[in-house]
Amino acid sequence: MDHSPPSFVQLGWRSLWRDWRAGELRLLVLAVTLAVAALTAVGFFADRLQNGLARDARALIGGDAVISSDNLPPASIEQQALALGLQTIQTLGFPTMGRAPDEAGGAARLVALKAVGEGYPLRGTLRVAPTPQAADEATRDIPAPGTAWVDAALLVALDLQMGQPLLLGDASFTLARVIVVEPDRGAGFMSFAPRVMINSADLPATGLVQPASRLTYRLAVAGPDAAVKRFVQWAEAEVEKPGVRGLRLESLEGGRPEMQQTLARAEKFLNLVALLAALLCAVAVAIAARGFAQRHLDDCAMLRVLGLSQATMARAYTLEFALVGLMASAVGVALGYGVHHAFVLLLAGLVDAALPAPSLNPVFLGLGMGLTLMMAFGLPPVLQLAQVPPLRVIRRDVGQLKPATLAVLGLGVAGFALLLLAASRDLLLGGIAVGGFAAAVLLFAAVSYAAVRLLRASVNEATAPRALVMATRQLSARPAFAVVQISALAVGLLALVLLVLLRTDLIASWRNATPPDAPNRFVINVQPEQGEAFQQALRQAGVARYDWYPMIRGRLVRINGEPVNPESFVGDRAQRLVDREFNLSNTATLPPHNPVVAGRWTDNEADGLSVEEGLAETLGLKLGDRLGFDIAGQVSEGTITSLRKVDWGSMRVNFFVVFPVAEVPNVPVTYISAYQAPTDNVQFDNALVRQFPNITNVDMSQTIAQVQRVLGQVIGAVEFLFAFTLAAGLVVLVAAITATRGEREREFAILRAVGAGSALLRQVQRIELLGVGLLAGFLASVVAVIVGWALARFVFEFAWTASLWVPVAGSLAGALLALAAGWWGLRSVLRTPVVETLRKASA
Repeated sequence: MDHSPPSFVQLGWRSLWRDWRAGELRLLVLAVTLAVAALTAVGFFADRLQNGLARDARALIGGDAVISSDNLPPASIEQQALALGLQTIQTLGFPTMGRAPDEAGGAARLVALKAVGEGYPLRGTLRVAPTPQAADEATRDIPAPGTAWVDAALLVALDLQMGQPLLLGDASFTLARVIVVEPDRGAGFMSFAPRVMINSADLPATGLVQPASRLTYRLAVAGPDAAVKRFVQWAEAEVEKPGVRGLRLESLEGGRPEMQQTLARAEKFLNLVALLAALLCAVAVAIAARGFAQRHLDDCAMLRVLGLSQATMARAYTLEFALVGLMASAVGVALGYGVHHAFVLLLAGLVDAALPAPSLNPVFLGLGMGLTLMMAFGLPPVLQLAQVPPLRVIRRDVGQLKPATLAVLGLGVAGFALLLLAASRDLLLGGIAVGGFAAAVLLFAAVSYAAVRLLRASVNEATAPRALVMATRQLSARPAFAVVQISALAVGLLALVLLVLLRTDLIASWRNATPPDAPNRFVINVQPEQGEAFQQALRQAGVARYDWYPMIRGRLVRINGEPVNPESFVGDRAQRLVDREFNLSNTATLPPHNPVVAGRWTDNEADGLSVEEGLAETLGLKLGDRLGFDIAGQVSEGTITSLRKVDWGSMRVNFFVVFPVAEVPNVPVTYISAYQAPTDNVQFDNALVRQFPNITNVDMSQTIAQVQRVLGQVIGAVEFLFAFTLAAGLVVLVAAITATRGEREREFAILRAVGAGSALLRQVQRIELLGVGLLAGFLASVVAVIVGWALARFVFEFAWTASLWVPVAGSLAGALLALAAGWWGLRSVLRTPVVETLRKASA
């Protein structure tokens, strides 16, 4: 008969089966599964989204590469493309007013006119329908001469039907098709205006192209990848040549930036919630693994007595935890794959449901994260089981678990942190989340230790209630356990409080960026002599609040007395800014929605200038610099005295540069106004255009509605993922409370044996849990406010101020949650017979 000891593989498999059946691994598996599911759900979604955007990049810009320009592109560009064997197509777009005939009501609306030629589009598919209610179909045709294809929204706005005429400039066009999908629609201010598409041969008859018209030419090319690459290299060099102005080589980022920005913001929110879940699960794994090791001390001591070597035991437990980590990670990956489909559904309309299949990267990330959790936080205390001395069989006071060494702990935490940073896809977001939690753990441990010492010194045992005295003695008798318990509770509560703040305050701040009462009309080109009559018309219609600012067109020509041109700057954005005219303004008082972030605003400062901080950063400007603007042939100068923060998504009138005076003499000026149109007067826009036919009225109501709908979808996806983090937080709470159940059972058994009643012990337990919960909730709330502010300020760029009630509410919530988790996790402590507990303790 073979009496040789089992191999570590056999022992590992047996231990895994025994511990699984006994429920010893339940909490570990749950924590790892939750962490991997949260991270891979976001990972699968982001991976499919990025692959889909890469797949559709060419369709989004209408070609393999696109050259855009404010002027007719040089003929050499198209010649170079043709020489490389590429197809080309040129389109022209600009804003103008579309009108219904007088007999059809005579309504007018700002439209985005686009003239196209044969072959459009080179990439992507144009889809049209004969009527707004009919099914759409793909087409390779373009509007026939004398006809126009339009967005359905324009038909509603002008109260027109298909087949009726639409007036554009000096020409009349028959409405022939409804545009359903326009692949290269792009973004920007004019993309929100209804589209009108005509044949490029009809453009001269409109008389709309004038020397001062704001035109956008787009030359798209398509062909073999190698030829496109050579063309792009040539075009990049051409654009960078000195003296070449207004030419831009478009990419995916320029094709749909509004989608990019919204999805990037959504991905940041989802990544943050996933990071919180992973951080919480790391704490839960560490606590659960230590409890697992504590319960196996006696078993390992007996195995040592029977001759099992330390190396075999260490390998067996390593194998067991590796298999558990691999199994839990696989379940988490499968769960995350299923959950990510919910994100696609919740964000329907923002993302195409027909996204390509995900790559294997999220799978590897999930498996790596699960194994790292088990090996970095679960294995270190368990490996100490291999060092349990055989003497523990007869002496229970030897062989107790020791804290993990700094080297082992530091290595595990560093590996876990690196994986989290990689998963976050944003170093700033990951740094604030991971760094904030790491600092919070140290702070919680230090404060909780000081609090335990202070509590013992401040409670007068002679006069204090007996239950309070006993609870204080229990906490101070085992300060290490108290510190671990308070710190773990505080970490769990930190994530929960941070989630509540995100939901109520940060997301509310996001919504407030485009509030329901935001201006939904922007009117430009109001002449000075029309100002009083225009404002009177607004007041008579019931519009009490509106923005009203002068608008001056000027080009930056001097900085500190030195002439500047696009070649004076390195960055592409800086060159484009200097190459165009700015919209300048003047006002004697600071616009209330433009806070000053540097310098000082002084009303009616004759020689001052206030500059938007982003423009100052791009052009390298600072306080005290002197700028000169060419305004209608004369140079106006001023000194930068303040920098303003401008929220360009606020739906308010904003300017790069403002003169802080009531009037700028001797310069041509028009006025711009923004207001919310009266809801009880649907004909107000048409009446305003008839009274002031020269104005341009931009209706932004559909844009605001679209933004609010997008926010609602993103918030729904974020809240869906919250469930994982909330579950992880509850797992941490239960793990932290139940970590000391064995010690509590023995202590309470001894107290009951010497005469303490169950009612008194219940009071002791409640006081201890309430005290621990209050302190943990307070600490978590304070740190959550700090981390939330950092996320709002530096990652999501919100103006956010936390309520003073957050620490109070967090403390109360912590006390109640600790009490509830304690009732659930420790309900058997007082029910276990004293004899059974003492027999188990002495066994």
